[in-house]
Amino acid sequence: MIRKTQIFIVILLLLNSCIAKFIPAVDEEKELLVVQGLIHDQPETDTIKLSRSLPLGKISDARPVSGCIVKISDDQGNIYTLKEYKAGTYITDPEIFKGVIGRFYTLKISTNTSNNNLNYESYPVEMKPVPPIDSIYFEKTVIEQAYENFAGVNGCQIYLNTHDPENVCRFYRWDFSETWELRLPFSVPNQTCWISERSQNINIKSTAAFNEARITRFPINYISNVTDRLKTKYSILANQYSLNEDEYNYWEKIQNVAVQVGGLYDIIPASIASNITCIDNPEEKVLGYFSVSAKSSKRIFIQDNFAGIIDPYSNCVTDTIQTDNPPGLNTTVWILLAHVCSFPCIPWYEATTHKECSDCTLRGTNVKPDFWIDDKY
Repeated sequence: MIRKTQIFIVILLLLNSCIAKFIPAVDEEKELLVVQGLIHDQPETDTIKLSRSLPLGKISDARPVSGCIVKISDDQGNIYTLKEYKAGTYITDPEIFKGVIGRFYTLKISTNTSNNNLNYESYPVEMKPVPPIDSIYFEKTVIEQAYENFAGVNGCQIYLNTHDPENVCRFYRWDFSETWELRLPFSVPNQTCWISERSQNINIKSTAAFNEARITRFPINYISNVTDRLKTKYSILANQYSLNEDEYNYWEKIQNVAVQVGGLYDIIPASIASNITCIDNPEEKVLGYFSVSAKSSKRIFIQDNFAGIIDPYSNCVTDTIQTDNPPGLNTTVWILLAHVCSFPCIPWYEATTHKECSDCTLRGTNVKPDFWIDDKY
């Protein structure tokens, strides 16, 4: 019996040693230009990002394209040149450039290389008006029902309402930035911080099939109990953008790619048409889209009792010590709580080997955002 088991194990090891990563041969173009850009009508910096795509099977990030000449022109004959802020990232000066509703804008890119210089240009895109966001609100959701001594588990669904009384804006896109207050459960110098993240999901909606341009209870974001976003105080700033039908169709196709499990025969990004072409080589594909949108924004704060929110700091205390200056203090050991008493009692301390338990700046910033509303604790 032992002999058979040994032979079986050897066979398994041989089979595993024969497994190799398979990269199928596909007809794909390598190192395509990728354009990510949006201009809007607010007095804020607009950004155009340029990079090169990577062939199938490559995992590393796309490479930024630096040294380009990037310009935006409108149908009034105005031309604005963007500045390269960092490698592959080109920005506008809000004191000089701001989009105007009703104008058509064209993006022009020159790779600005002495060898094989290429020029790219977008189709003219109209900046359509966008209505204000009517309201943002949240509702608690029940993930697990409460019973007896169990308080249950809650989540938070955030909704958005909007409408256009003129019925002009029929295609919408939203993104958002979220910020939440992190308050460590220990009286340490960096106890309170704020963490901010931008949305990653594609949120779009069309009212073209309806008589009225009205959107009600659009689910802009959902927060579950597996994050500490709702532990203390949370804020979300939703941005609403107007789209033309072509751009709406573009985002809808990108959304389909995002929700599909990446099979070889699914829709691939290279098959999604861009609104940018290569002037010098019209056959060359370009990835991405030059977006031109009016923008409106609205912020809310959420501060409520949500049951079952995880506590990432429940296992912080890893040791107790009787000296306030232990070996490795503030390098491998951090003091969280001091238990002081009168002689002859010896003071003792609760300590941790996890730095994040004693310093909130490892996750966020201790500089309070300008928009944050103070609370009295």
